[in-house]
Amino acid sequence: MDTSHIERFIHSDPDIMLGKPVIIGTRLTVESVLERLAAAESINEVCESHPALTPEVVRACISFAAQALHVGTVYPVAHHA
Repeated sequence: MDTSHIERFIHSDPDIMLGKPVIIGTRLTVESVLERLAAAESINEVCESHPALTPEVVRACISFAAQALHVGTVYPVAHHA
């Protein structure tokens, strides 16, 4: 997976937001972008509320999350009957 587009937009610094991955030049976390998308906001709606965001940056957040899930960690998911 080509990660160059991710590295252009996202970084982690222990002095910014406790080291959570953020959009470069902001304190906006990847986590918060993903939460808004999960809450059914469109990419355009997310971008409209944050001037630093573009659709390309939002897609980089999604790619970052997908890449993070490739690390081999098991994430338990509760099953509800």
